[in-house]
Amino acid sequence: MNISVSRSTSAAILSRLDTLAHLSESDDGLTRQYLSVEHREANELVGSWMREAGMRVHQDAIGNIIGRYEGEHEGAPALLIGSHLDTVVMAGKYDGMLGVVTAIQCVQDLHNRGIQMPFAIEVIGFADEEGVRFQSTYLGSRAVAGTFRKELLEARDANGMTMADALRAFGLDPNQINTAAKRSEDVIAYLELHIEQGPVLESKDEPVGVVTAIAGATRRLVTLSGVAGHAGTVPMDHRQDALLAAAECSLAVEKVAAKRTHCVATVGRMEVSPGATNVIPGSVTFSIDIRADEDVKRTEALAELDPWLTKIAESRGCTLNVETVHEANSVTCAPWIVRQIENAISTDKSRVVRLPSGAGHDAAAMADLTDVGMIFVRCAGGISHNPDETITEADAGTGADLLLQVIENFRVEDHSCSIEST
Repeated sequence: MNISVSRSTSAAILSRLDTLAHLSESDDGLTRQYLSVEHREANELVGSWMREAGMRVHQDAIGNIIGRYEGEHEGAPALLIGSHLDTVVMAGKYDGMLGVVTAIQCVQDLHNRGIQMPFAIEVIGFADEEGVRFQSTYLGSRAVAGTFRKELLEARDANGMTMADALRAFGLDPNQINTAAKRSEDVIAYLELHIEQGPVLESKDEPVGVVTAIAGATRRLVTLSGVAGHAGTVPMDHRQDALLAAAECSLAVEKVAAKRTHCVATVGRMEVSPGATNVIPGSVTFSIDIRADEDVKRTEALAELDPWLTKIAESRGCTLNVETVHEANSVTCAPWIVRQIENAISTDKSRVVRLPSGAGHDAAAMADLTDVGMIFVRCAGGISHNPDETITEADAGTGADLLLQVIENFRVEDHSCSIEST
């Protein structure tokens, strides 16, 4: 690419990520939850890096850390660039944090060269994307987008503390969360750089890709109730085995997703009762997670799956109960931003890889405020949410090169263009 961060800069990115990874509530792996001591330490550290890069820094009312680099004119609308600083339990050190640290390094490069853009740049380290502590995702980005739901303040963590009380203990006022919201006229777009968290880029031997959409998701809890019985005395043709019914249902979940492109489905949790070796399972509760880059695929998959589950339950003498516990629509990355990312990749005569994201990202929440675009960086083996999550220094540098190129050439364009089919 025409603009390039130095090798020392890409090494600095990895060094800072290593430093952030030490801010963990666990000594044997990285865990950093919302409104924890480690959250405060991460905000202080990231804020210091933002100041070094020439940014004015503040922490907003939800706990996001934000650095603003002014444009040519004071108070100009801002290009927002961000990702999250919280983690899952026993996390890797690149998920979320790579996007924040890389954005700071790009602003540092602009600052070092005395360059100001026609727009301001705001780098945001979102406080909570993973939803580990209060079981609700995108808390930081929803507050910025103006879509935070006040009833979440009464959500409780594993120790029984409400989010409102946790905010107060952190030194924040839950009654001021609305002040974190940005006005759409003060924002020109949102960009996010993130590790892919999947194997596509590695399989194509490409270090970076452009995201076309963020998958929508439906999560359900399914309970099948049969009849528990003695494992040695009830003949096979007299059984109402809830676990065998659940096994059939799991295969049906796989089949409805497999016939649709960019649609995935997972049965990730299963609880069997009574759970004894010598007792026929009388009740099973399991989760279903279905995601797709287009909502129509997901709704069609669910419409096909529902009667199939009913038929399986009836055939095995079980009753069926299905509860939807999460529903999120898919988000399309703005075509005019996708095109600018593609142009930056093509400048280096690299192959443009387009791919949807099956994982959720802060960009999905920010799409309620402004147009969004995302860059993916290759991660080894597609492994994420795992201590083995890793990227190379070269790929970190390529991602930084690409983000810097996009920033320096960013133009607010006609939003009516479309993305050609892949």
